[in-house]
Amino acid sequence: MTTVKPAAGKAGTFMLGDREVSRIGYGAMQLAGPGVFGPPRDHGAAISVLKEAVASGVNHIDTSDFYGPHVVNKLINEALSPFPAGLTIVTKVGAIRGDDGSWQKAAEPDELRASVEDNLRNLGIDHLEVVNLRIHPDDQAKGNHSVARSFGALAAMREEGLIRHLGISGATLPQVSEARSIAPVVCVQNEYNLAHRDDDELIDSLAEDGIAYVPFFPLGGFNPLQSESLSKVAGRLGASPLQVALAWLLQRSPNILLIPGTSSVAHLHENLAAAALSLPADAVAELDTIGSKVG
Repeated sequence: MTTVKPAAGKAGTFMLGDREVSRIGYGAMQLAGPGVFGPPRDHGAAISVLKEAVASGVNHIDTSDFYGPHVVNKLINEALSPFPAGLTIVTKVGAIRGDDGSWQKAAEPDELRASVEDNLRNLGIDHLEVVNLRIHPDDQAKGNHSVARSFGALAAMREEGLIRHLGISGATLPQVSEARSIAPVVCVQNEYNLAHRDDDELIDSLAEDGIAYVPFFPLGGFNPLQSESLSKVAGRLGASPLQVALAWLLQRSPNILLIPGTSSVAHLHENLAAAALSLPADAVAELDTIGSKVG
């Protein structure tokens, strides 16, 4: 069996559960069609990106069976099965897609079990390495509602051997704490970037306990002024704004794991190159001001 070893670069590695992974992985969401719905525009290109990611040393792939739905997991299965030793595939449950492409909550125990079974079937495996519980935005808008019922259902499936490790996505610090009181949590996947830093306290708390933090939307929430500031720093460093934003995240905390997504091999290599980008102190200081600017 082929083994995928960490291609760490300057960014290094971090533990995801009991797996050592490179700190820049790959997010597979963009392999589906427009709106993360339906098949990809170019099936062959999607397969090529997945193969190239692993060939380039990526050993952490983020996915979900509600991407498509079912489309992305089937692409991963087609491109990479049998999966090489050391490849860590992380999925998430808690939602399903409507016929119109809408994102609908599916967090009842029976719905979560069905989602786990869909992931297993479409990936072609007998257990899932890491499963994140996705908190639905409508629930989050109501405040820190309890995750005990949903997370407890996943914990039961972990005891059955269907899941090895658990994580949580779109969660607040109290929800993370509640989940950790039910079963071990190996990662938290939330929105965090230069302009959106609500999770600073959570990141530092998780780092102390050796728990991975996986930010999504690395360029989300930027206004024109903030984008201009980022572009100026990138220009001075001879890098792209996205590479600088990714490098800033890597330097923010050692427990941050990145999952930038793309459907382009060229863009994939651009993302992975951020692992070798070291930001000087003056650039970090300038970038740090972005989060304090009013949009």
